[in-house]
Amino acid sequence: MPTPEEILAGLSTIANDWRLLAIFWHGYFAALIFGLFAGLCLKGRLFGILLAAPMLSVSALAWIHGNTFNGFFFALTGVVLIGIAARIQIERLSIAPMRFTIPGALLILFGWVYPHFLQDTGATAYLYSAPTGLVPCPTLSIIIGFTLVLRGLGSRAWCLVLSAVGLFYGAFGAGQLGVTIDWILFIGALATVYVAFSTHLTGNRLGEIAR
Repeated sequence: MPTPEEILAGLSTIANDWRLLAIFWHGYFAALIFGLFAGLCLKGRLFGILLAAPMLSVSALAWIHGNTFNGFFFALTGVVLIGIAARIQIERLSIAPMRFTIPGALLILFGWVYPHFLQDTGATAYLYSAPTGLVPCPTLSIIIGFTLVLRGLGSRAWCLVLSAVGLFYGAFGAGQLGVTIDWILFIGALATVYVAFSTHLTGNRLGEIAR
């Protein structure tokens, strides 16, 4: 089992060596946000698959840099989320009430500018090259943020899988690695648990979609 220092060093290496890929993922998430604000008719199935894709990026980079646990865990989670998304039947996504949209938007922002791991760079660089899509916590924060904004995509299974992973990585990052800002992810994951069991948020078809 790697020490916390070795884990942090590996995550820092990924964040700094793959900045161009981080820029791509920022553009990717910006396109998703644009699609929502532009009123495009995005089906829950398609949007879920698009949200799950960055999990596979985190997995691939973890394998490349020798973190087999993250590599396996994020590959498994990404595949499971894609499988869940493929069963979502919502024809048009809708925005959650403000008490969930605002925290969701803040989680997206947190993952977007995740203020950790980058070295020898100015503060503005976090706006476009923070390690979202590269390392676990910022990636999970953005995906959970979208999930809160979009009523859990109408899927209890989606929410529960994401919340479980978010709770684990939020607690591990803050409690074991000393990255205290990861408590934000932990709190967002708790909110996702609430959404999972709130039929007034996810719709009356929740049980049919995600059982």
